[in-house]
Amino acid sequence: MVNRMRHNRSHRGNVRSHHALKGSAGAKCQDCGTVRLNHHACGNCGKYNGRVVLDVGAKLAKKTKKASKKSTAKAK
Repeated sequence: MVNRMRHNRSHRGNVRSHHALKGSAGAKCQDCGTVRLNHHACGNCGKYNGRVVLDVGAKLAKKTKKASKKSTAKAK
């Protein structure tokens, strides 16, 4: 069966020109200046809208403890 309403190559390209993905918008953190996602807490300092939301120090300590435990288990 033949498609009656077929688009030619140029019209197909014009339609697809609007399907491109846009890059995610980033904003600078007001406190530390690193780039973060909009409406998200900063991963570096843990602040959102001027107040501390994430305890980055505790998160980093937990990560290092887990890594050291994994390395000692691997050495055995």
